[in-house]
Amino acid sequence: MIESYLFYSSERLLTLLERSGSKRISDVVILAEQELTKHTPKEILANAHDRVLVMKKSRDFGMTVKKSKSGMIKDEAKRMQEMLGNKRMLLSPLMIKAGAYALGVMGCNAVMGTIVAAPTAGSSGIIPGSLLAMQEDFGYSDEEVARALITSAGIGMIIGHISTFSAAKAGCQAEIGASSAMVAAAISELRGMTPKQCVNASAIALKNMLGLACDPIAGLVEVPCAKRNMIGVCHAMTASDMSFAGIESVVPFDEVVMAMNNIAKNMTPAIRETSTGGLAISKTGKMIEESLVRIGV
Repeated sequence: MIESYLFYSSERLLTLLERSGSKRISDVVILAEQELTKHTPKEILANAHDRVLVMKKSRDFGMTVKKSKSGMIKDEAKRMQEMLGNKRMLLSPLMIKAGAYALGVMGCNAVMGTIVAAPTAGSSGIIPGSLLAMQEDFGYSDEEVARALITSAGIGMIIGHISTFSAAKAGCQAEIGASSAMVAAAISELRGMTPKQCVNASAIALKNMLGLACDPIAGLVEVPCAKRNMIGVCHAMTASDMSFAGIESVVPFDEVVMAMNNIAKNMTPAIRETSTGGLAISKTGKMIEESLVRIGV
């Protein structure tokens, strides 16, 4: 009997990796995708590579954005990129670059450009920002980056099965938190870390985003969404470094995802994408909303 490679928990994923002798999460994700879609591994990799190309185009376009229609997103991506090499910056050059790229993709999204929802539009900058910056700084091949994207999708499969990506159901923890967890595993695999370390990095990243509200001003995916993407990059890279150093999440990844469900159930609808709570009803938030209504945005 041929064993199924489908998995809906990190526990099952790690068991399959141990049985197969594979050292990369992406290997098992490709086998699972092959089982689900009947596509060949070559086709699956090509599909992932196509998405990486879209991510690169989104980043490049976003770096040129000067202002969204609402005016809430300006040239933050360009401003952050210009800080590369500034010795007064506290973040590493890699984090600055990755953050700038994340802001760029969100700028592209804000002006209705083409993006890859990763896993959502509101969190679309974290995965490309992290992967593309690392590719530039460490020279990873296109195939390695495509595989890393597949690894992030594997973590996403688990989150999507156990919980949700919907901020309307679970707040921004399900968007920014999920994306940070997904790419934490991806960049850890790029670094040559073990599957267990990769999953551990995901757990650390997600549990430090638990409880994050979704409170967009005027209901637009701009503020605070874009800046949270840069913070999400930093969370993912920090989580990967912690796992690399041997620091373990006390709570396993699957339980962290279930905890997100529990928190979601206890969240008031006001902070679950309704724009009726949090930053959305701050004095400034309401002023912006009223001004946008007047001009028809």
